[in-house]
Amino acid sequence: MNKLDYFERTLDDKNRLTIPADLRHEFSGGEVTITRGFGNYLHVYTKQVWEEKMEPALKGDILDERIADLNVKFRSGKSTTLMDEKQGRITLEKHLLEYANINKDVVAVRAGDYWRLSAKS
Repeated sequence: MNKLDYFERTLDDKNRLTIPADLRHEFSGGEVTITRGFGNYLHVYTKQVWEEKMEPALKGDILDERIADLNVKFRSGKSTTLMDEKQGRITLEKHLLEYANINKDVVAVRAGDYWRLSAKS
């Protein structure tokens, strides 16, 4: 079976993104962390990936400016939400949508262990 690595969706009026049924098992039962990306897009992490991969990556020497900059980048405006198990939706906060210039139409692409969300062009 092929793994789904890309999908497009339109946000509803409450800024909720519907996760495709084939992917819901990845997000079920826990928090989803949404952060700014390196560019004008968002990153979406499952709780497990955030805790097991991102948190350790953001730790380091207190005087390491690169680590400090990464912490500021990924923690500024960071939000957590739970996926609505019944409808398979996650809510995207307005300030993050504005950062990524997302109005309604979203493109989601798997980037290794996380998802990248951007505005559909």
